[in-house]
Amino acid sequence: MGIQIISIVNRQVGIDNFEFVERKGSGHPDTLADELAEELSIYYSRYTKEKCGVVLHHNFDKLSLLGGASHVMLGKGNITKPIRVILNGRASLRFGNVDLNINDLLYPVIRKFFKEKFDGLNPEKDIDIINMVSTQSSPGKTYENESAKGTRRFWFEPRDANDLRELQHLGANDTAIGVGYAPLSKVESAVLKLEQFLNCREYKADKPWLGSDIKIMAARLGNDVDITLCVPQIANYVHSLEEYTSNLAKIRGDISKLLDSLLHGLNLSINLNTRDDLELKELYITAIGSSIESGDEGVVGRGNRLNGLISSNRPYSIEGLAAKNPVYHAGKLYNLLAQEIADKIYKITNKYVEVYLVSQSGRLLKNPWKALVSIDGPVDEAVVRNIVEEGIQNITDITDSILKGRNYLKK
Repeated sequence: MGIQIISIVNRQVGIDNFEFVERKGSGHPDTLADELAEELSIYYSRYTKEKCGVVLHHNFDKLSLLGGASHVMLGKGNITKPIRVILNGRASLRFGNVDLNINDLLYPVIRKFFKEKFDGLNPEKDIDIINMVSTQSSPGKTYENESAKGTRRFWFEPRDANDLRELQHLGANDTAIGVGYAPLSKVESAVLKLEQFLNCREYKADKPWLGSDIKIMAARLGNDVDITLCVPQIANYVHSLEEYTSNLAKIRGDISKLLDSLLHGLNLSINLNTRDDLELKELYITAIGSSIESGDEGVVGRGNRLNGLISSNRPYSIEGLAAKNPVYHAGKLYNLLAQEIADKIYKITNKYVEVYLVSQSGRLLKNPWKALVSIDGPVDEAVVRNIVEEGIQNITDITDSILKGRNYLKK
């Protein structure tokens, strides 16, 4: 394994003069798709580990949410057409003589997920699940006589544990890149903390009208920071236009107070619900607090990156890591590992760092094809190299933490 360490002074030049940072809140359809898909993968992994003794092959990373329809007016809102969950991807439906029924296994998880996310939603009536799960293997299997001695033909229908090649050879399933960096900039940190604050249980305790599909975009040019927020209100708790505007004024004050403390020394401008037309009463009011109720759609991989943000000036992979197999999926494991390594290096060196890990299909996960660390200024390379090597050799610790129920996407 070759590890390259590149030391470049002022490595953060990409955000010196400007930066753009976005966060899709916990109720945004893309965030919902990522979190739900990952929960399904965690549940399936833990279930098959307990039932069959091994984590069976699966990936639900093509899951999609198709928006329903709703009827809203001041003081009243309800869903009129169900939200559709396209359960898409691949999974093993059999292990030897053991049959696995995806409907029985995962449908309750999906309904429970939405029930916990939205108080005003009836998961039996308002959620329509469409099962599109396949058992087709990726290219590699053939029906030549010799292939019966391999594992590709039985990838999603293993006869026994011997058909799970990763138990003897933990190789990457794909050629993929994982990227991590640390630390967050002041603006990145502020955007993340702001959405978490607005959507936390404590802040919402006396604001039942506040929806969860909050979206934030920050643009910094020099010392000037402009922030635009879209904040939904729930119709059943907002009975007049005066209440709606009063709620916005209240939340604007809280936003300003928090950002002033987080972005002290920067010139701050806040824009809130810019598409509202008060005269026409075109307002951001919803039945359950998310645009998923009214035609918007969510797709795995289109939302926040692993660190909870979409930062256009930073390095990142477009890999949709949610719901990829936690045992051997390089697109998942290398992104998680790259971020962990970056955090550890920054903690020790206090210097901005970027980490890149590249897998090669079939190559051992503990032997990445490329591993590169780019850091701002000179460091003790032996220390950095040791952190990288230790992280790679202990990559299965990430799998273990996922099997214990850790959802890395919840931030």
